[in-house]
Amino acid sequence: MELRQLEYFVAVAEEANFTRAAERVRISQSGVSAQIRQLERELGATLIDRSTRTARLTAAGRAALDHARAALAAAGAVRQAVGEVTGLLRGRITVGMVTGCTVTPLFEALAAFHRAHPGVEVTLVEENSDRMVEGVRTGALDLALIGVAEATPVGLNALTIVSERLVALVPPDHPLAGRPSVTLAEVGEHPVICMPEGTGIRAVFDRCCAARRVQPVIAVQASAADSIVDLAARGLGVAILTESMAQQYRERLRVLGISDADIPALLALVWSATPGPALDHLVRHCAEAFGAAARASIDVT
Repeated sequence: MELRQLEYFVAVAEEANFTRAAERVRISQSGVSAQIRQLERELGATLIDRSTRTARLTAAGRAALDHARAALAAAGAVRQAVGEVTGLLRGRITVGMVTGCTVTPLFEALAAFHRAHPGVEVTLVEENSDRMVEGVRTGALDLALIGVAEATPVGLNALTIVSERLVALVPPDHPLAGRPSVTLAEVGEHPVICMPEGTGIRAVFDRCCAARRVQPVIAVQASAADSIVDLAARGLGVAILTESMAQQYRERLRVLGISDADIPALLALVWSATPGPALDHLVRHCAEAFGAAARASIDVT
Protein backbone atom coordinates (compact mmCIF):
# COMPACT_ATOMS: atom_id res chain seq x y z
CA MET A 1 0.00 0.00 0.00
CA GLU A 2 1.46 3.35 -1.06
CA LEU A 3 0.63 6.89 0.01
CA ARG A 4 -0.07 7.91 -3.56
CA GLN A 5 -2.72 5.20 -3.82
CA LEU A 6 -4.41 6.57 -0.72
CA GLU A 7 -4.14 10.09 -2.14
CA TYR A 8 -5.82 9.05 -5.39
CA PHE A 9 -8.53 7.15 -3.49
CA VAL A 10 -9.32 10.19 -1.32
CA ALA A 11 -9.39 12.44 -4.40
CA VAL A 12 -11.91 10.19 -6.17
CA ALA A 13 -14.00 9.91 -3.01
CA GLU A 14 -14.14 13.69 -2.57
CA GLU A 15 -14.63 14.56 -6.23
CA ALA A 16 -17.03 11.64 -6.94
CA ASN A 17 -15.50 11.57 -10.40
CA PHE A 18 -12.34 9.98 -11.81
CA THR A 19 -11.71 12.76 -14.32
CA ARG A 20 -11.87 15.56 -11.75
CA ALA A 21 -9.77 13.50 -9.35
CA ALA A 22 -7.11 13.01 -12.03
CA GLU A 23 -7.03 16.76 -12.70
CA ARG A 24 -6.67 17.38 -8.96
CA VAL A 25 -3.70 15.04 -8.50
CA ARG A 26 -2.25 15.96 -11.90
CA ILE A 27 -1.92 12.54 -13.50
CA SER A 28 -3.92 10.75 -16.16
CA GLN A 29 -7.33 9.26 -15.41
CA SER A 30 -6.05 5.83 -16.38
CA GLY A 31 -3.21 6.22 -13.90
CA VAL A 32 -5.61 7.06 -11.07
CA SER A 33 -7.85 4.13 -11.98
CA ALA A 34 -4.95 1.69 -12.18
CA GLN A 35 -3.53 2.71 -8.81
CA ILE A 36 -6.90 2.43 -7.09
CA ARG A 37 -7.50 -1.01 -8.62
CA GLN A 38 -4.11 -2.07 -7.30
CA LEU A 39 -5.08 -0.78 -3.85
CA GLU A 40 -8.37 -2.68 -4.05
CA ARG A 41 -6.55 -5.89 -4.96
CA GLU A 42 -4.23 -5.48 -2.01
CA LEU A 43 -7.12 -4.83 0.37
CA GLY A 44 -9.28 -7.57 -1.13
CA ALA A 45 -12.32 -5.32 -1.49
CA THR A 46 -13.86 -2.89 -3.99
CA LEU A 47 -13.63 0.67 -2.70
CA ILE A 48 -15.29 2.55 -5.58
CA ASP A 49 -18.58 1.65 -7.27
CA ARG A 50 -17.98 2.33 -10.97
CA SER A 51 -21.41 1.20 -12.23
CA THR A 52 -22.74 4.76 -12.67
CA ARG A 53 -21.35 8.03 -14.01
CA THR A 54 -20.79 9.20 -10.43
CA ALA A 55 -18.00 7.40 -8.58
CA ARG A 56 -19.56 6.27 -5.32
CA LEU A 57 -17.91 4.70 -2.31
CA THR A 58 -18.82 1.14 -1.43
CA ALA A 59 -19.28 0.13 2.22
CA ALA A 60 -15.60 -0.84 2.26
CA GLY A 61 -14.68 2.50 0.72
CA ARG A 62 -16.61 4.42 3.35
CA ALA A 63 -14.89 2.42 6.08
CA ALA A 64 -11.47 3.16 4.56
CA LEU A 65 -11.89 6.88 3.80
CA ASP A 66 -11.25 8.39 7.24
CA HIS A 67 -8.25 6.12 7.80
CA ALA A 68 -6.83 7.08 4.39
CA ARG A 69 -7.20 10.76 5.24
CA ALA A 70 -5.53 10.18 8.62
CA ALA A 71 -2.61 8.36 6.98
CA LEU A 72 -2.08 11.21 4.51
CA ALA A 73 -2.29 13.78 7.31
CA ALA A 74 0.26 11.81 9.35
CA ALA A 75 2.65 11.64 6.39
CA GLY A 76 2.25 15.37 5.88
CA ALA A 77 2.99 15.97 9.56
CA VAL A 78 6.20 13.96 9.26
CA ARG A 79 7.33 16.08 6.30
CA GLN A 80 6.47 19.28 8.13
CA ALA A 81 8.24 18.20 11.33
CA VAL A 82 11.43 17.48 9.39
CA GLY A 83 11.01 20.75 7.52
CA GLU A 84 10.86 22.66 10.79
CA VAL A 85 14.17 21.14 11.86
CA THR A 86 15.86 21.81 8.53
CA GLY A 87 14.25 25.23 8.16
CA LEU A 88 12.40 24.35 4.96
CA LEU A 89 8.64 23.86 4.87
CA ARG A 90 7.35 21.27 2.43
CA GLY A 91 4.01 19.81 1.52
CA ARG A 92 0.80 20.93 -0.15
CA ILE A 93 -1.86 23.47 0.80
CA THR A 94 -5.24 23.75 -0.89
CA VAL A 95 -6.94 27.14 -0.63
CA GLY A 96 -10.55 27.88 -1.55
CA MET A 97 -12.14 31.15 -2.52
CA VAL A 98 -15.66 32.14 -3.46
CA THR A 99 -16.59 31.66 -7.11
CA GLY A 100 -16.37 34.63 -9.44
CA CYS A 101 -14.67 37.02 -7.03
CA THR A 102 -11.58 39.21 -7.18
CA VAL A 103 -9.64 39.13 -3.93
CA THR A 104 -6.37 40.96 -4.51
CA PRO A 105 -5.07 40.67 -0.92
CA LEU A 106 -5.48 36.89 -1.02
CA PHE A 107 -3.46 36.69 -4.24
CA GLU A 108 -0.79 38.90 -2.67
CA ALA A 109 -0.67 36.69 0.40
CA LEU A 110 -0.30 33.54 -1.70
CA ALA A 111 2.50 35.12 -3.73
CA ALA A 112 4.35 36.25 -0.60
CA PHE A 113 3.93 32.80 0.96
CA HIS A 114 5.24 31.11 -2.19
CA ARG A 115 8.32 33.34 -2.23
CA ALA A 116 9.02 32.59 1.44
CA HIS A 117 8.26 28.85 1.26
CA PRO A 118 8.84 27.54 -2.29
CA GLY A 119 8.80 23.95 -1.04
CA VAL A 120 5.07 24.12 -0.33
CA GLU A 121 2.78 23.50 -3.31
CA VAL A 122 -0.28 25.78 -3.26
CA THR A 123 -3.49 24.89 -5.10
CA LEU A 124 -6.29 27.45 -5.46
CA VAL A 125 -9.87 26.37 -6.14
CA GLU A 126 -13.19 28.22 -6.53
CA GLU A 127 -16.43 27.09 -4.91
CA ASN A 128 -19.52 28.35 -3.10
CA SER A 129 -19.06 29.27 0.55
CA ASP A 130 -21.14 26.48 2.09
CA ARG A 131 -19.22 23.80 0.20
CA MET A 132 -15.89 25.34 1.20
CA VAL A 133 -16.82 25.25 4.88
CA GLU A 134 -17.54 21.54 4.51
CA GLY A 135 -14.24 21.17 2.62
CA VAL A 136 -12.30 22.71 5.51
CA ARG A 137 -14.12 20.47 7.99
CA THR A 138 -13.29 17.30 6.02
CA GLY A 139 -9.71 18.32 5.22
CA ALA A 140 -10.25 18.69 1.48
CA LEU A 141 -9.35 22.38 1.92
CA ASP A 142 -6.77 23.79 4.31
CA LEU A 143 -7.97 27.38 4.24
CA ALA A 144 -10.88 29.18 2.58
CA LEU A 145 -12.03 32.73 2.03
CA ILE A 146 -15.81 32.63 2.39
CA GLY A 147 -18.83 34.88 2.52
CA VAL A 148 -21.11 34.22 5.49
CA ALA A 149 -24.10 35.71 7.27
CA GLU A 150 -23.50 37.33 10.63
CA ALA A 151 -21.37 34.62 12.29
CA THR A 152 -18.39 32.54 11.22
CA PRO A 153 -18.67 28.70 11.29
CA VAL A 154 -18.44 26.96 14.66
CA GLY A 155 -15.49 24.65 15.23
CA LEU A 156 -13.09 26.32 12.79
CA ASN A 157 -10.49 29.02 13.23
CA ALA A 158 -11.76 32.22 11.62
CA LEU A 159 -10.63 35.75 10.87
CA THR A 160 -13.29 38.26 9.80
CA ILE A 161 -12.01 40.49 7.01
CA VAL A 162 -15.03 42.65 6.17
CA SER A 163 -18.45 43.22 7.73
CA GLU A 164 -20.87 45.28 5.65
CA ARG A 165 -24.49 45.77 4.63
CA LEU A 166 -26.38 44.78 1.51
CA VAL A 167 -27.49 47.35 -1.06
CA ALA A 168 -29.84 47.36 -4.04
CA LEU A 169 -28.79 48.50 -7.53
CA VAL A 170 -31.23 49.66 -10.21
CA PRO A 171 -30.95 51.47 -13.57
CA PRO A 172 -31.66 55.24 -13.64
CA ASP A 173 -35.16 54.75 -15.11
CA HIS A 174 -36.28 52.21 -12.52
CA PRO A 175 -39.25 53.16 -10.24
CA LEU A 176 -36.98 52.93 -7.17
CA ALA A 177 -34.13 54.96 -8.66
CA GLY A 178 -35.11 58.31 -7.14
CA ARG A 179 -34.96 57.12 -3.54
CA PRO A 180 -31.88 57.32 -1.28
CA SER A 181 -32.87 54.06 0.38
CA VAL A 182 -35.53 51.35 0.20
CA THR A 183 -37.00 48.67 2.44
CA LEU A 184 -36.92 44.95 1.79
CA ALA A 185 -40.66 45.04 1.18
CA GLU A 186 -40.14 47.63 -1.55
CA VAL A 187 -37.38 45.54 -3.10
CA GLY A 188 -39.70 42.54 -2.95
CA GLU A 189 -42.22 44.30 -5.17
CA HIS A 190 -39.80 43.82 -8.08
CA PRO A 191 -37.92 40.83 -9.52
CA VAL A 192 -34.56 40.32 -7.82
CA ILE A 193 -31.18 39.38 -9.28
CA CYS A 194 -28.92 37.79 -6.69
CA MET A 195 -26.13 35.34 -6.01
CA PRO A 196 -27.12 31.62 -5.94
CA GLU A 197 -27.87 29.65 -2.81
CA GLY A 198 -24.74 28.56 -0.99
CA THR A 199 -23.09 31.98 -1.27
CA GLY A 200 -22.69 34.41 1.61
CA ILE A 201 -24.60 37.28 0.01
CA ARG A 202 -27.56 35.05 -0.77
CA ALA A 203 -27.59 33.68 2.78
CA VAL A 204 -27.63 37.21 4.19
CA PHE A 205 -30.38 38.34 1.81
CA ASP A 206 -32.54 35.30 2.56
CA ARG A 207 -32.15 35.78 6.31
CA CYS A 208 -32.94 39.48 6.11
CA CYS A 209 -36.07 38.79 4.07
CA ALA A 210 -37.20 36.01 6.41
CA ALA A 211 -36.79 38.32 9.41
CA ARG A 212 -39.09 40.89 7.72
CA ARG A 213 -41.44 38.23 6.32
CA VAL A 214 -40.69 39.32 2.78
CA GLN A 215 -40.84 36.70 0.03
CA PRO A 216 -38.96 38.12 -2.98
CA VAL A 217 -39.09 36.59 -6.43
CA ILE A 218 -35.53 35.65 -7.44
CA ALA A 219 -35.76 36.21 -11.19
CA VAL A 220 -32.13 35.43 -12.01
CA GLN A 221 -29.18 33.94 -10.13
CA ALA A 222 -25.58 34.63 -11.14
CA SER A 223 -22.25 33.93 -9.45
CA ALA A 224 -20.37 36.98 -10.76
CA ALA A 225 -21.09 40.58 -9.74
CA ASP A 226 -20.53 41.82 -13.31
CA SER A 227 -23.25 39.48 -14.59
CA ILE A 228 -25.69 40.60 -11.91
CA VAL A 229 -25.06 44.25 -12.76
CA ASP A 230 -25.34 43.70 -16.51
CA LEU A 231 -28.70 41.98 -16.06
CA ALA A 232 -29.98 44.71 -13.75
CA ALA A 233 -28.86 47.40 -16.21
CA ARG A 234 -31.01 45.70 -18.85
CA GLY A 235 -34.08 45.87 -16.65
CA LEU A 236 -34.36 42.24 -15.55
CA GLY A 237 -34.62 43.11 -11.87
CA VAL A 238 -33.16 44.72 -8.75
CA ALA A 239 -29.56 43.66 -8.13
CA ILE A 240 -28.44 42.73 -4.60
CA LEU A 241 -24.76 43.16 -3.72
CA THR A 242 -22.69 44.45 -0.80
CA GLU A 243 -21.64 48.08 -0.23
CA SER A 244 -18.03 47.56 -1.32
CA MET A 245 -18.98 45.57 -4.42
CA ALA A 246 -21.44 48.25 -5.54
CA GLN A 247 -18.93 51.11 -5.55
CA GLN A 248 -17.45 50.33 -8.97
CA TYR A 249 -20.90 50.28 -10.60
CA ARG A 250 -22.16 53.71 -9.46
CA GLU A 251 -21.70 55.21 -12.92
CA ARG A 252 -24.06 52.62 -14.43
CA LEU A 253 -26.65 52.03 -11.74
CA ARG A 254 -28.23 53.79 -8.78
CA VAL A 255 -27.05 52.32 -5.48
CA LEU A 256 -29.73 52.29 -2.78
CA GLY A 257 -29.29 51.45 0.86
CA ILE A 258 -31.68 48.84 2.24
CA SER A 259 -32.79 50.36 5.53
CA ASP A 260 -34.04 47.22 7.24
CA ALA A 261 -31.44 44.72 5.96
CA ASP A 262 -29.55 44.79 9.24
CA ILE A 263 -27.77 41.42 9.14
CA PRO A 264 -24.17 42.02 8.05
CA ALA A 265 -22.45 40.17 5.25
CA LEU A 266 -19.06 38.92 6.39
CA LEU A 267 -15.97 38.05 4.40
CA ALA A 268 -13.88 35.70 6.50
CA LEU A 269 -10.90 33.39 6.37
CA VAL A 270 -11.57 29.97 7.90
CA TRP A 271 -9.12 27.16 8.49
CA SER A 272 -8.70 23.95 10.43
CA ALA A 273 -8.74 24.00 14.22
CA THR A 274 -5.54 21.92 14.10
CA PRO A 275 -3.29 23.68 11.54
CA GLY A 276 0.27 22.64 10.76
CA PRO A 277 3.36 24.84 10.39
CA ALA A 278 2.83 25.62 6.69
CA LEU A 279 -0.79 26.64 7.23
CA ASP A 280 0.19 28.74 10.23
CA HIS A 281 2.62 30.68 8.04
CA LEU A 282 0.04 31.13 5.28
CA VAL A 283 -2.56 32.44 7.75
CA ARG A 284 -0.06 35.01 9.00
CA HIS A 285 0.63 36.14 5.43
CA CYS A 286 -3.13 36.47 4.83
CA ALA A 287 -3.69 38.45 8.01
CA GLU A 288 -0.93 40.85 7.03
CA ALA A 289 -2.23 41.27 3.47
CA PHE A 290 -5.83 41.86 4.48
CA GLY A 291 -4.89 44.12 7.35
CA ALA A 292 -3.29 46.55 4.92
CA ALA A 293 -5.88 46.14 2.19
CA ALA A 294 -8.42 48.76 1.21
CA ARG A 295 -12.01 47.61 1.24
CA ALA A 296 -12.41 48.68 -2.36
CA SER A 297 -10.04 45.93 -3.48
CA ILE A 298 -12.35 43.16 -2.21
CA ASP A 299 -15.29 41.57 -3.99
CA VAL A 300 -17.25 39.31 -1.62
CA THR A 301 -19.80 36.68 -2.67
